Amino acid sequence: MNVPSLPRWYCLKAQPRHEQIAARRLRQMEGVEVFCPRIRFKRPRGGGQMWMTEALFPGYLFARFDLRAHGREIGWAHGLRGIVHFGDRHPPVPESVIAELRAGMGASELAEIPTRPEPGAQVTLTEGAFHGLTAVVTQYLPARERIRVLLEFMGHQMEIELAASAALTTRRHPTALPTPS
Repeated sequence: MNVPSLPRWYCLKAQPRHEQIAARRLRQMEGVEVFCPRIRFKRPRGGGQMWMTEALFPGYLFARFDLRAHGREIGWAHGLRGIVHFGDRHPPVPESVIAELRAGMGASELAEIPTRPEPGAQVTLTEGAFHGLTAVVTQYLPARERIRVLLEFMGHQMEIELAASAALTTRRHPTALPTPS
């Protein structure tokens, strides 16, 4: 097996939900650079919403190292299942791919998924008298962090206004325009 003797990026397979544990361990190794991108988003919990943080690529992370010098040690590091391979070949991840991912993530390796519902999005109401009902966003009111939604209640359609945090997007409307940044 012809293994290059220079540092390159490789994809590593982590144990379930151990991406951060593996990243922490790898960062302690000399000659190893780690990239473990994560996302932060809201998820319904206990009648409300709770911020969650998970790996962008569940079960995987990236590390830059010399495969010949560190391959065995990294393949058996705490929290890892090994280096992604095909037979006896460990394909490197192109530098450009890692650079592009990093550019979108920032130094913290954390991207926040916006919670702002777009007009046309289907939402589930998570607070108040209409808790649990499904509605469609008709307008976002940024100055007050509120939304207007169209909802069917007791056989009638009505439009109500509520806090944007009181609605959880369940499905983006296929004709909705992208939200301006």
